[in-house]
Formats: sequence, C-alpha cells, structure tokens
Amino acid sequence: MKKPSKSIIVRILKITGITFGSIILLMFLMPILFPGKIAEEVKAFANKKLNGELDFKEANLSFFNHFPSLTLTLTDFSLKGSAPYQKETLVSANEVAFGIDLGSLIFDKSVTIDKIYVSNALINVKVNAKGEANYNVYISEEETTKKDTTGNTSLRLDKIAIEDSHLVYNDQSTKILIDANGFNYIGNGDLDQAIFDIYTEAEIEDFDFAYDGQQYLKNKKVKADLITKINTNSLAFVFQQNNLKINKLPVEFNGKFDFLSNGYDMDFNIKSEDSKLNDFFTALPPAYVTWLDKTKVKGSTDLSFTLKGKYIASKNQKPDVAFNMKIRDGLIEYKDAPFPVSNIFLNFDTKLPSLDTEKLRVNIDSIFFNVDKDYVKAIIKSEGLSTPNISARINSKIDLAQMDKALGLQNMDLRGVLNMDIKSNGVYDQKNGKIPVTNGKINFKNGYVKTDYYPNPIQNINVVATVLDQKGSLDDLKINITPASFEFEGKPIFVNAKLQNFENIKYDIKAKGELDLGKIYKVFSQKGLDLEGYVNADVAFKGAQDDAMNGRYDKLQNSGTLKLRNIKTTSEYLPKPFVIKDGTFVFNQDKMNFNDFIATYGQSDFKMNGYLQNVIDFVLTNKAILKGNFQLHSDYINVDEFMTQTKATTVSDTIKTAEPTVASGVVVIPSNFDLQFNATANKINLDGLAIDNLKGNMKINQGQLELKQSGFDLIGSNVKMDLVYGSQSTEKAFFDFKILAKEFDIKRAYNEVKMFREMATAAESAEGIVSLDYKVAGILDANMAPIYPSLTGKGTLSVKKVKMKGFKMFGAVSKKTGKDAIKNPDVTQVDIKTTIKNNIINIERFKFKVAGFRPRIEGQTSFDGKLNIKMRLGLPPFGIIGIPIKVTGTQDEPKVKLGKQTEDLQETEYEGEVPQPISAEPKPL
Repeated sequence: MKKPSKSIIVRILKITGITFGSIILLMFLMPILFPGKIAEEVKAFANKKLNGELDFKEANLSFFNHFPSLTLTLTDFSLKGSAPYQKETLVSANEVAFGIDLGSLIFDKSVTIDKIYVSNALINVKVNAKGEANYNVYISEEETTKKDTTGNTSLRLDKIAIEDSHLVYNDQSTKILIDANGFNYIGNGDLDQAIFDIYTEAEIEDFDFAYDGQQYLKNKKVKADLITKINTNSLAFVFQQNNLKINKLPVEFNGKFDFLSNGYDMDFNIKSEDSKLNDFFTALPPAYVTWLDKTKVKGSTDLSFTLKGKYIASKNQKPDVAFNMKIRDGLIEYKDAPFPVSNIFLNFDTKLPSLDTEKLRVNIDSIFFNVDKDYVKAIIKSEGLSTPNISARINSKIDLAQMDKALGLQNMDLRGVLNMDIKSNGVYDQKNGKIPVTNGKINFKNGYVKTDYYPNPIQNINVVATVLDQKGSLDDLKINITPASFEFEGKPIFVNAKLQNFENIKYDIKAKGELDLGKIYKVFSQKGLDLEGYVNADVAFKGAQDDAMNGRYDKLQNSGTLKLRNIKTTSEYLPKPFVIKDGTFVFNQDKMNFNDFIATYGQSDFKMNGYLQNVIDFVLTNKAILKGNFQLHSDYINVDEFMTQTKATTVSDTIKTAEPTVASGVVVIPSNFDLQFNATANKINLDGLAIDNLKGNMKINQGQLELKQSGFDLIGSNVKMDLVYGSQSTEKAFFDFKILAKEFDIKRAYNEVKMFREMATAAESAEGIVSLDYKVAGILDANMAPIYPSLTGKGTLSVKKVKMKGFKMFGAVSKKTGKDAIKNPDVTQVDIKTTIKNNIINIERFKFKVAGFRPRIEGQTSFDGKLNIKMRLGLPPFGIIGIPIKVTGTQDEPKVKLGKQTEDLQETEYEGEVPQPISAEPKPL
C-alpha cells in the first residue's frame, strides 16, 4: 500500500491546526466582539421579565467559565422576592451564569438564554400564612407585552445547574420547613416549551424536613433521579418517575402538584416497598444512626405516605394525609445482648382527613415482639383527638433488664419485671364524664431506674395497681394502688391510694417518707425544666368530695403534716422560679393550715399564715376550686418579675435557625382559685413606680384580682384605690380602678408615674399641688401598658396652686394675642373635669383668673397628642369682652387662630372586648 506523501500529512496538520486555532481565537474574540450587545440584551430582558430587585457586582462574558458554553456570569448576584417580601432576598449567589445559544447570536443577531448555572447560592423561598409567596418574580408573556418589547432576548432553557448551594423552603400556610445544605442539582429538558419533561439529578448532603414545628428528618443525605412533567401554562407539575434514596432507604415518589391562584392542589404518593429494616433506621435522626453502628437489625418493612387534596387557606380547605408502616420478621440485637428483641411484627396505619385533628384515626391493629420467652403484644385503635374513641388491648410479661440490653437504650438503665393486662374500649370525654370501659392490672416488681444524669438509682420499686370502670363513666372509675413503694438515697417512700367515683371523688390515701426533689428530678433531667427542695410527708387522707363541699367535715379523716424546705418550682404562668424557703402544712379535715410559710419570688418576699380549703379535691380533680384565707406580709414586691414571657419566632434570611425574640406578658390569674388576703407590704415596685406602706384586702377569684379599701403612699401623698384586674390571655389583660390622691406634687407625679406622664404629657414643666379623683378602665397589652383606644374613664383634677410653666399651648396663645401674662399662668382653685373614650380626652368647660384676664377653656386632646381646644380670653377688668381663640395641631406644635369653629378630633374605637367600669360615677373613697 502506497504511503501518503509527507506534503499531504503536513497539509492536514496545517488545516487541523488552523481550524483548531481559529476556534480558540474565536472563543477569545467572541466575548470581545459582542460584550456590550449581550450584556445590554440580558439586562433589558431582566428588567422586562423580573418583578424583583436585581443586583450584581460585575458581568463577565467567557467560554471558559462553563466550557464549552458561552456564558454571561454575574458575580455577587442577588434578587429580591415578590410581594409581600420585596425587601427580603430570594436568591443570593457568588455567581449566576446565563448560557448563550451561539447559533441565534451569530445567525439571528439575537440573544437566547438556554442554560442557567448557579453556584454557592442561598435560595430562600418563603410563603406566608395567606399563601403569598416570594418566588413570583417571573412576569408572564401577557404582562410583558404591556411593557417595552424592544430587544431580541428570549429564554429557552434546556439546562439548569445548581451546585453547592443552600435551599430553604419555609411555607407558613402548610407549616412545612425544608432546609437543604450542600444542594447540587442538574435539570435537563426542553424548558422553552409550554409543556415539557425535565430530567433531574440531585444530591443533598444535609437535608432537614419539619412539619408544624416537629422535625421528621434531620441531617439526611439524599440522592434523587427524577422525571417531572411541567405545564407552564397552568403551573402544574406531574412527578412521573422518581427514585429517591434517603441515606440507604430507597423511596419511590410520584404524584402531581398544581399551583392555584389561591393555594395548591396536591396528590403525592411516597412509598418504600419490601425494604430492609436496617435501611429504614439509617433514615432516622443522627442519634439512631450512631446506635445502629453497634446494633444488628434484620427484617423487612413497607412504608407509604400520601398527601392528596387542595390546600386553600382562605377557604380553610386542606388535603388528606395518610401513613402506613408494616414490619415483618424484625430483629434488633444491641452489641452482645444475651437475647435479641425478636419476632417484631407491626401493622401501623394512620389517617388525617383534611388535616383535621378531630378526624385523626390511628390503627395499630397489631404489635408484637419477644425477648427470649417474654413478650409484649398490643392492639390500639383511636379516632378523634379531644374526645377520642379508643379501643386498646395491651398484654405484657417482660423483663426490662433483658429488653434494655437488647435495644441498647441510651442514657438509661432499666430493671424489673413488668406484667400488664389492660383492656379499654369506649369514648374519652372528660367534659361529659365519659371514659372507655376499662379493666387494667399492672404489676411492677423489683424495679430499678438509673440515668446518666444522676449517679444513684431509684430502686426497689414495687407497684400493684388496678384500674376498673365497667360503665364507661367517671363516676364508676376505680383506681387502686396497693401498695406502691420505692427507695431513693437510702430513704424509703410508701404510698397506698384508693380512688373511686371521679365525679364525686372518694379517696383513701396514705403517704410517708422523705424525698429530695432536686436529686430525684435529676434522674429524669430534661433541659429547661427544674425542681429542687425537700419534702417530708406523713399524711393520711380519707373522705369524699361532696362532704368537703357541703361542710360535713366530721366525715373527713384528713390528718398529718407535710414539711417543705427550699422548694424551687416553676409554672407556665410565671417566668421565674417560686421558692418556698420553709413551710409546714398541717392537715386537719378539709383544711391545710400554713404555719409561718416563708417564700420568695425573684426579689420579692412573702410571709403567710392562714389556711387552704378543698386541697385534696383540687389536686385529684380539675373541677375543684382551691379556697383559702391568709394574712400576707411582704417587705418588698417587684410586680414586674411576675409578668410572663411569650416567645415570638423570626427566621433569618440567610440561615434556617429560628431566633427567638422575647416580649413581656401580662400577669395571669388562675381561674380555679378563690383566695382572700389581708395584705400589707412595705414597698412595691410596679413598672418603675415606687409604692410604700400598702394595706388592703385582696381577693383572687374566677381569674380576677380585686383590691378593695386599699391605701398606700405614692410620691409623698396618701392614695386610696379600688382595683379589679384579670387576664384575657397571656398577652392581654383588663383593669378597672378608682383612685383618690389628695394634694400631690405635680412635678413629682410627672417624673415618677409613667401613666400620669403619658396621659398628661403637657405637664412636663408644671409646678405645684393638685388632687385627683378619677376612675379609668381598659385593656393592657403584653408589656402591661394601656391600649389607649380601649380606655374609658371620668373624673376631676383639682388644682390647688399650680404654675403652668412651659405649656406650649399657652405660649402660642400668648404670642398670638400679644398677652405675656398668660404665657406661664398661675392657676389656683380650679376643678378640671374630663372624660375618656375612644382615644380622646374630653375637657369640660373651666375658667380661671390670671393677671386680670379670665381665660375659659374646653375641648379635646388625644393620647397621640392632637389638640382641639376652644378658648375665650376674657379681657380686664371683668372679662365681659373676650377674644375667641381656637387651638389645633399637636401639644408639641400647637396652632393658634382667632375664631370659634373647630372640628372634633377623629375617634379611634377599640375592636376587642372592653370590661364594664366598676361604677357609673366616680366617688371619693
């Protein structure tokens, strides 16, 4: 065969080299030849197509950023969201690149974007409770036709690539929170078509999923291979073929998702069939994955989850949710346990129609497992939540020590033999006195509980208990605990209890022993909870609720003592712990007597003597009212410390972590108290207000606090006051009080009393002596501050001798009329009567004398400082001739004009519930 000549080979190499060199040269020249056109076209396209604020540092055109595509790369890219999130970031990225179609650029002289590359981005998707989202930034074709249509840029995507990014999807309307870190995504398809298929490959290094504040997946690795049909005309997604892997658990996913004008239409089906039980545990939270490294797990499982229906928040329309799980031939064996938990069998099915918890159905039609020859088996069915219909059958004979070793329970050591035989069937409706027909027996022998939180165990636990109710009613319920005992720190505790008829409870309880609450609580320590102190009990209670309620105390047999020392406890109503330093309770029939009961709360101190009544019923039932009568004394009470705290949650734009912000809350009065106090207090602090020498009768009843015939010293004056206070929620309260304060210094009142300062802002520079006889009622907000439109009131401010120094209104009138005498007038023996309603203070007509002039004033002022004052300036010597003046504007900038006609200030009505005043007319106390 004839070899090719050397010249031909050289010619081929030259042509190849020139062609390759031309391509390389073209790749360098293209960005130089077209930079302005491409950048301008893309910017014009963004302005037409995006309804959101777009910003970037610089734009670079290159073949080499995403070779071989010609891309326009925007660095330090950010895009704000659509309404109502216009000021919050939707996407921020180190760079966003737009791939340019070369054919359209060279031959059609137009710019077609066919690829989008996003790297190191935060994609922050938000939807509020109304279903309004921040991602609606792309303007449809119909809308763009209304704008300037010059330019030849179009969007015909066939590829979207996202790498090493952070996706947060926070939907308050569906209560779904998704957080995906290390998010990598490649999507290919004819994205420029109205209906197209997109082929997706995605990997997520760290995936979290939460619903309604409850986290279901955390720190999971996810792989996805998906085919999704998208209809851009109707914004509909059809998930055709979707294979997921959550850690090792394979999951199939199909369904559809349609965006509606006011919500969503969903039909999701997620399932994992005939999967390994071991793979299921890898998809659980990290704590279980660590446990799995030391545990042998066998068996198979089937899982399915469906979400179907429309979610339209405005119509309260919600989808149906269902979950099913089956386990067959399961086995769990931790390390070298002598026996595994074997023969695990589970059928679990739950449905939640329309996301309505009252329709919740849970069906565990069987659960079973063995530990050697011991067993636990149960069938539990429930329908509803507030008044569930329950059917349960639980039977066990289990050595907890063997089960503990087989399961590898973390942070806990359990021992003892637990035998249970419980049957229960019927409706639980406490309000109507119904409970399921129940026959239950529990026998726990030689029990032992030890946790990592405390070095010593609770041991020698022995409980024999029976629960019997043959009629399905509270009046037939019988609970016997005979006996119950345990030992802690070498000290035994014994309890025997017989309880029956929970509609009219009969009780027979005996308890004896000493307990260190702080130490025993550490055995079951939980973050955020705290309990400390010592209890020494030797008590016996026997009687019936109706005997106590009807005064048949001779039939009660309640006796014994309960000694408390350094008890530190918390309540949902109080932000600080309540500490009982020392107290002895002596039980005698229906009363629990307090003997020198000493307690503290924050800076506040209390000493009480007296008694509580109906204590046993109050503890055993939720219908009883706790009654009591006390002599209460305190050297100092700081009321501010009793205010509850309510947490609001805000989500950062850049991270998923919820950051709590704390707002104050009102003082909440429990509704099941009927307590009376003859109270004295040396000093009280209330929102910076210093009150001395308080004496009064206080009553707490039906969620309200009443203070009657009380007296105290305030700003150098003796004050008498009646008060009614009650909470409407943890964030709102109502008050109604009458006050009589004689001859107090108005300057001190302005400086030291916040409410006086806010209601009489113009008195900043006034000096002198006044008296107040007033009543006012209204609503307090979460900071215990008055909501001014809610206030109603009436009363009299009596001026004995006051120099109205610095009042801008009088200064403006003086300047307008040229009468210097009324710039800083001295006012003597004047009664100023006012009424309060709808954010307005109405001032009845009053007059006074100053330097021969006789001013007469009436009108309105509002709590936001607006003025509508009518004044007549009577001229010397007798005021027969007067100048009509009207004052409008604000207290800071009053506007003075001659004339009589004015317009009433606009009222602001309070839309919430407003309490009735204590009395129709204010009267001296």
